[in-house]
Amino acid sequence: MKKKIFHNWGLKLGSLVLAYLLWLFVKQFGDPAENKTFRGIPVILTNTELLDQEEKVYEVLDNTDTVSVTVRAPGSVIDDLSASDILAVADMSKLTEINTIAITFSLQNGDSVDDIRGNPDVVRLNVEDRTTRWLPVGNQIIGEVAEGYIVAGVQQDQNRIEVTGPESVVSQISKARLEMDVSGATADVTANVEVLLYDGEGNLIDHPGLTKSVNNVRMKVEVLATKEVPVLLHYAGEPADGFLTTGEVRCDPASVMIAGTVSDLSNIDAIEIPAEEMDITGADSNVVKSINIRGILSEAGVRFADSSYNGTVTATVYVEPEVEQTFDVAPESIGIINVPAGLRAVRAGDGTPYRLTVTGQESVVQELEALPAISGTVDLAAWMEEQQMEELNPGIYHVPVSFNIPQGIRAVNTVEIEIEIENLEDV
Repeated sequence: MKKKIFHNWGLKLGSLVLAYLLWLFVKQFGDPAENKTFRGIPVILTNTELLDQEEKVYEVLDNTDTVSVTVRAPGSVIDDLSASDILAVADMSKLTEINTIAITFSLQNGDSVDDIRGNPDVVRLNVEDRTTRWLPVGNQIIGEVAEGYIVAGVQQDQNRIEVTGPESVVSQISKARLEMDVSGATADVTANVEVLLYDGEGNLIDHPGLTKSVNNVRMKVEVLATKEVPVLLHYAGEPADGFLTTGEVRCDPASVMIAGTVSDLSNIDAIEIPAEEMDITGADSNVVKSINIRGILSEAGVRFADSSYNGTVTATVYVEPEVEQTFDVAPESIGIINVPAGLRAVRAGDGTPYRLTVTGQESVVQELEALPAISGTVDLAAWMEEQQMEELNPGIYHVPVSFNIPQGIRAVNTVEIEIEIENLEDV
């Protein structure tokens, strides 16, 4: 047996060498090696929990977690390869002191290759301490509601959030804010709104390493219609003896802008201050009082359009002394009207002026005094009706005069003139 094995051993060895050379030839020339580059291969980071355990966070620098991989392998292997077959892995446990991790490249299907390498071949990281802050959540209204409407209030489901991330980024955050666009709105606007983060200069901070306890908050903007209505004042009581109300009242402000639903506003034409709020009993000068009308609005289901207005109205009832004065009225200033048909009325007397005493507001009496003359009329038809007279016979009659005096003045005495009635046939 041994002789058979070593018999012609030189020939056998040469055959073996020849076979190997033939294999090399076939391999090199029958299925030659080729290079192929695959771009945009994502790097898988493993064992990232190691940094979490150390309360640290990382950020990939310069997009080094996306690489180009070049594979050298026989053409038969290269032809079947695709980008999904490439595996690029960076193990966080092998992080260096300069915060780099070597990338390991392989084929997921297990095919052997002559060479595989990537560019870049390391992942570069920025590693820093992780920190957490609680921030109040504000809000900002963007745009203008429709004309005749106002933003009456804002509600949000959450007023604070927790932000976690790299210390250098978290320290830059100045505020968290919700932003709602209400342009042209005529009704309430409600939405789930993203919580935005800003630095002290108003720049938006959008960092991939930041996490928020809540990303979106439900926000409601209340939109109400507006209407301007007057404030009307009523008063009770009488001023002191010798004093009168002028009939003038004043409210400051004289009108207010209110807000509510369209249906509620349609029922309100004015805000009326009830008389019991303004008692002028015994007053000998103007009565001024501060009255809060907020309660009147709330009963009507509406509110002030200006939320900063406290609802206080300064109400004034004007009171003046009552004065008495006597005026001379020339007979020719008194006219006679409504004389029955067929009759003529002639003023009798010697032309002496009539004396009229009036009382009333001082300012109005002064206006009357400034007139060139006081006039009056005698209405015979009205007088006959008062006297229940169906006809007027010729003769002398004493008939009261109605004087043209301003409102706020009353006559103290009754002035009668003597009138002679004649038949026109006898004239």
